[in-house]
Amino acid sequence: MFAAIKDKIFADLGLEDVNAGLYDGDWVSTDGRSTLDVISPINGEKLAAVALAGEDDYNIVIEKAWQSYQVWSKIPAPQRGSIIREIGDEISKYKETLGLLVSLEVGKTRVEGMGEVQEMIDIGDFAVGLSRQLYGVTIASERPNHRLYEQWHPYGVVGVITAFNFPCAVWSWNALIAAVIGNVVVWKPSPNASLTAIATNRICSRVLERHGLPPIFFLMVDEGRTLGEKLAKDVHVPLLSFTGSIRTGRQVAQNVASRLGRSILELGGNNAAIVSDKVDMEIALRGVAFGAMATAGQRCTSTRRLILHEGIYDEFVEKLTNIYKKVKVGNPLEEGVLVGPLINQRAVDAYRAAIQRAVDEGGTVLCGDEVVQPAGCEDGFYVRPTLIEGSPSMGIVCEETFAPILYVLKYSTLDEALQIHNGVMQGLSSSIFTTDLRESEAFLSLHGSDCGLANVNTGTAGAEIGGAFGGEKETGGGRESGSDAWKAYARRQTVTINYGDTLPLAQGVRFDV
Repeated sequence: MFAAIKDKIFADLGLEDVNAGLYDGDWVSTDGRSTLDVISPINGEKLAAVALAGEDDYNIVIEKAWQSYQVWSKIPAPQRGSIIREIGDEISKYKETLGLLVSLEVGKTRVEGMGEVQEMIDIGDFAVGLSRQLYGVTIASERPNHRLYEQWHPYGVVGVITAFNFPCAVWSWNALIAAVIGNVVVWKPSPNASLTAIATNRICSRVLERHGLPPIFFLMVDEGRTLGEKLAKDVHVPLLSFTGSIRTGRQVAQNVASRLGRSILELGGNNAAIVSDKVDMEIALRGVAFGAMATAGQRCTSTRRLILHEGIYDEFVEKLTNIYKKVKVGNPLEEGVLVGPLINQRAVDAYRAAIQRAVDEGGTVLCGDEVVQPAGCEDGFYVRPTLIEGSPSMGIVCEETFAPILYVLKYSTLDEALQIHNGVMQGLSSSIFTTDLRESEAFLSLHGSDCGLANVNTGTAGAEIGGAFGGEKETGGGRESGSDAWKAYARRQTVTINYGDTLPLAQGVRFDV
């Protein structure tokens, strides 16, 4: 089955045994270039090789991107929106195939792979609507015969660095919105998801070619941080969006800030779900289970801490443990599988190390703690979702491990639960499960959840595109996707027009000559 699916994907998407990982307006020749093997986490099989971009290619890409910007930015925004609409339609044609490629390359289940592509389509729709709503504001001027207003202009070239866990959706959050504003995008994807990036870029670029337009989506694949560091340090990249670890994000932020550039950072999450004793048990169990186990715990919004009221603690833990023991772990291409593989062996090692550290710090493993080898996938990277009873004082509980590990913590009062909840340095997503209005409103109040995303009776994972996405504290503070997050991809300009025949000054200042 695996080989047949792979062959169909490669045929539909035009992928080859060796694929160009550099698009500078043309797909460059792979001859003589260093290559990176793309390994599927499902079974350890090599999918293909990618010919890498090098440092010598970087300046060419940036120069061509600025040339494209001179053309693209002069096209009226509604017309840019029309092009983005066609890009969304083109992506729709490949939803199944591209979704399967996501599954093959990063190990998502079929439905999650399809959902990721649907997210790109939805973002395209959002961007189309946005193309006719790039509003400024008119401001009352204190001076007679003056008009004061704000307008927004594109930055020019926007760099986008994405992680493996959402190999194309997060790119679209940035790229399609940035493009409809008039920007051109240079993408450096995770080397663990380079085939998905190549296929996505090809689909989008074909639409531009049909219209005789210059390329607006450029692509550079490397196997390390060299090109990412160049993007962060380059004054010719006014805005850089980075998704990844807190440690790397901190360095990116420093490099961008040192040249007074702009950055959008979406970094780590250590998300918690508070479950009250006043709860719909079924909803809470489903919400916590999905939040903790979806994408094998490799979402930045994955639930990593369960803060559980003492009054229902034993009952809830027993029921959740039964769910964990029954959940099917295996080949994500198979029906009924809910938990696929981790991305690579390093992730498996991190899973095992985190569990051992939790035990060393006094935690108790309730279930899981197992590396598994599903039939036919013996060389894949599978682990059993793990529940660990612990304490907020455990150091490992305050850290993010990109694996399906859920720490179960007990509380007695809501104030205690909120203190535990906010007692970590990450601040991305949060949730509370309660039918008590006072509890939910307290959770959403100024002194409630300190995260960028707050949910009531739904899990920490699975945000909709219409709301701005991002977090606080060490999560970075950036916002992407919906609402008015588009303003991050544009520079604000305040305009003053004097249409009178005198020159009055603001604040009553006089300057008579």
